[in-house]
Amino acid sequence: MVFTDSEMCKPVKYLLVFLTICVVLLVVIFPQLQKEETSRIYLDKSVPFIGGDIPKKEGIDGKGIKVAVIDTGVDFNHPDLSGWGHDGKVIGGYNFIDEDDLPLDTNGHGTQVAGVIAADGIMQGVAPKAKILAYKVSEDGEGVSSDLIIRAIDRAIEDNADIINISLGVNKTNQKIDSAVNRALDQEIFVVTAAGNDGPSSGTIGSPGKNYGAVTVGATYNNLTSSLVATLEVENKSYTVIPMIGSSKLDEPIQEKIVFGGYGKKEELENVDVRDALLVVERGSDVEGELLYFSIKEKNAADAGAKALIVYNNEPGIFLGELTHEFAESGYNPRIPVVSIDREDGLEIKNKGEGLLHLFYNPDFVAHFSSRGPVSPFYIKPDIVAPGAYINTTQNNGGYNFTSGTSYAAPHVSGAAALLMQKYPNIHHHEIKSLLLTTAKPVSNAYGQEFSLEDVGSGRLDIANAINAKLIIIPPNFVTSTSLDNPHVTKQLELKLLDGSLDDLDITFDGPEFIQFAYVLEDNNLQIKLNVIGEEYGDHEGKIIILHENTKYVVPFLLHHTESSISVKQDEGVLNFEVHHPEKWNFAKISITNSKDGNTDITTATPDRNGMIQVYDNAEYWIEAKIAAESETFDAFNTIYVNSSAESGNQIVFQFAQRQAGIIIAIIIIVGIAGLFFRKITK
Repeated sequence: MVFTDSEMCKPVKYLLVFLTICVVLLVVIFPQLQKEETSRIYLDKSVPFIGGDIPKKEGIDGKGIKVAVIDTGVDFNHPDLSGWGHDGKVIGGYNFIDEDDLPLDTNGHGTQVAGVIAADGIMQGVAPKAKILAYKVSEDGEGVSSDLIIRAIDRAIEDNADIINISLGVNKTNQKIDSAVNRALDQEIFVVTAAGNDGPSSGTIGSPGKNYGAVTVGATYNNLTSSLVATLEVENKSYTVIPMIGSSKLDEPIQEKIVFGGYGKKEELENVDVRDALLVVERGSDVEGELLYFSIKEKNAADAGAKALIVYNNEPGIFLGELTHEFAESGYNPRIPVVSIDREDGLEIKNKGEGLLHLFYNPDFVAHFSSRGPVSPFYIKPDIVAPGAYINTTQNNGGYNFTSGTSYAAPHVSGAAALLMQKYPNIHHHEIKSLLLTTAKPVSNAYGQEFSLEDVGSGRLDIANAINAKLIIIPPNFVTSTSLDNPHVTKQLELKLLDGSLDDLDITFDGPEFIQFAYVLEDNNLQIKLNVIGEEYGDHEGKIIILHENTKYVVPFLLHHTESSISVKQDEGVLNFEVHHPEKWNFAKISITNSKDGNTDITTATPDRNGMIQVYDNAEYWIEAKIAAESETFDAFNTIYVNSSAESGNQIVFQFAQRQAGIIIAIIIIVGIAGLFFRKITK
């Protein structure tokens, strides 16, 4: 039966009114209450930690700056990233996966990255008023085509992006990607790349993170109580360990014997003396289908009297474990610290004698997953580090979530660059790079020792220092070399004032005692002089510290001091190499890399024959020699700027063209003669 409004009984009408009110409450009011609760739960930690609230007080918020996010797209329906088109947050971009659709993120990765840069709502990104250009090159955030990355970079150039953020890449060198990045840099676009998540092993940065001109960003922890860091040292060797969720910090390190306890089962621990020990056990169980939770292993270890538990993986790699979870026993609370370790390292330490374990809070500690350098003996990577662990940011479908990876460290730097571009609209991208790198904070390990350049570059991003800086230093870091027969080297730093004068400049040196330091300041050029005393062969790190109007600037450097050397002379683009070694040597392989495009050529030399090669570009060239002497190989390094190659290069191209033409003419003549001969014998 169907009722008209007049026929409807009053109880039914009242019921419908009641239901309508309930719907309104659910649809309108409840989400608002939920938003209020969300704003209390999801607190912004990383941006204030790096000084990002300082420029906002001065009205510097990224307004007018366009940041290209090359990723999985962006969810422009998110309230903190809302709007597509001219009046929205995401003003443009392109979907390279499905070219008929807008670059809407269905994965979440690109939305997380964009939120760190420019979220403007409940969450506040580093540069909340900056605009986003979204380029979708991946559907799932896992597989991504290098060709699509290249197309996206070129499209960002066409769309006049100010900054390009690339929080993805490949774990190897890709010359085409690096060339695309160079095209962007040539157009004065500031390019930021994630270092990658293949740490803690060295040499794990791939393209585009290895690009010389891009700013490559590694990850540190964050200003949260979850930034619990663990260190393990066994027989003077350091191992990477990760605290399990639920572990608590230690007031002082635990130094005890190491005991292996199988899988950490109760009956296994009854057969070994684990009291006051660092107990090492394997993840999982030897019984198929048995769920031996970390909480059970921890309880068994604590009941047996162990002081700490180290769980090594049952497969290659390291992992993050949880002690507190829904399947733990009612009322369970961890009593001893528990850390995880890589399988290979776990197998190595389980039979060792004594270990030193420490758990402590340190937001400026390098995240274990952050990829490390070096990528070249001639420049430093990563350039800088920023918070990349436990980062709270925007998530698809209007949500928020904590996430970790160098993918989220990089957009902190992109946002910082947007702030500096707004404040200084006429400075070059390499000058912005200088402001960010020379004002970075030092990053130290558990023992107060600063991490190496290949771990952190110049240090941890400090936006407050960068935005208040008045001095640009070019280059912001450098690599140089000395040798047994030439222990002296000079390096020139260009100083550019944004404000003030150079009258109160204070310059000091921090480095090994066997490196003598001197300097000469002439106008805006600071000439650094380094002299190595003795035979301290190897790689040595140091810092030039410049104090200017109460702001501290640091220019780190890496010095190669080698027993061998290689000298180079240029003559109209022809490079001649002469190898020097104090002992008898047999052979040298010489690599010559063009710093502009990364292309490398190889030549060789012997004691009776110098190496020689023709170059075709006016550019800085990096020269590395591997010198074989008896059963050892020795390194030698040099750098030269070629400024006379263009003319000789053109001549060679012309000669080659003439040779090609001569060959073609010869072929035509031969074919013609053959044709006449063929016609003659067939008549």
